[in-house]
Amino acid sequence: MQFSDFAYVKPATLEEGLKLLQKSKGTAQILAGGTDVLFNMKMGLFQPETLINIKSLPELTNVEEQPDGTLRIGACCRLTDLIGHPLIAERYPALNKTIRGVASWHVRNMATIGGSLCLDTRCWYTNQSKEWRDAREPCFKTDGDICHVIKSSPDCVAINSSDSALILMVMDAHVTAAKVGTTRDIPLVDFYRDDGMDHTVLAPDEILTMITVPPCSDRLMFSKIAPREGLDFSLGAIAAGVTQSGDKVSAVKLVIGSLITQPLMLKNTAKIILDGGLGDDVIKSAAEHAVEEAGLLTNLYSLVAYKRELIKALVKRALTELRGD
Repeated sequence: MQFSDFAYVKPATLEEGLKLLQKSKGTAQILAGGTDVLFNMKMGLFQPETLINIKSLPELTNVEEQPDGTLRIGACCRLTDLIGHPLIAERYPALNKTIRGVASWHVRNMATIGGSLCLDTRCWYTNQSKEWRDAREPCFKTDGDICHVIKSSPDCVAINSSDSALILMVMDAHVTAAKVGTTRDIPLVDFYRDDGMDHTVLAPDEILTMITVPPCSDRLMFSKIAPREGLDFSLGAIAAGVTQSGDKVSAVKLVIGSLITQPLMLKNTAKIILDGGLGDDVIKSAAEHAVEEAGLLTNLYSLVAYKRELIKALVKRALTELRGD
């Protein structure tokens, strides 16, 4: 497909960009790396009247360490630049590993960390050509009133496939959202909605500007399963962190992704490990419980039965790795 006509603007400052976005009243789209936005435009998923390119704004492309060890990452930092940044490589190896596994190096050379967090949700129906979609009744995400995945669902169940969100949630990251005249700080665990259409809490006139990562001494890991790693979105992914003193586990975090409409913090599953430790039987019980905590699994390219087994395998892999096996 070809692009529909649109205006293109490149503001000189963030404030100018925010004013343009506010003035557009929802008809403009923010452009940074463009690996998601431009592809979806070409597929006819949305047609903004204006693209506002913020990728080169200097206030959005810095990585700074604060006196307390907190790391501030500009939302328009390219994934490639973060992989090569010495602070991230040295102090946040799990984040470095996660970013290295996002898509191909061609995509990482363009994609930004903010765009990775705001990645649009995906669905086997919606993410097809316009001609393919036109052969069926429009769904919620294409201005219709039905979900083709779950006919009885009152909501869109398109899946969130952001890898970087998982590890950053485990690391207790916050994001900064800015609009004209003000900013707000949002814990990343509160950034996503259980809604395939309106999947983040960003308002139409807000821009994600900063990711803040606190110092972290926990043991962390990230793992995903994809048909072709480096090319395909994952079928399922997990990030996890454990704080342990001797045999005593004092903190556990487990986040799964690419399985439902939002990254999911498995709080009840983590409590099983917190109460019982990292023995084989406890890990097996936690993996079984994770399937129930994840809930309905019905979207994107694999059978429900496969996804249930995938969750078990991911949880077992994460906890076994963090145990040191």
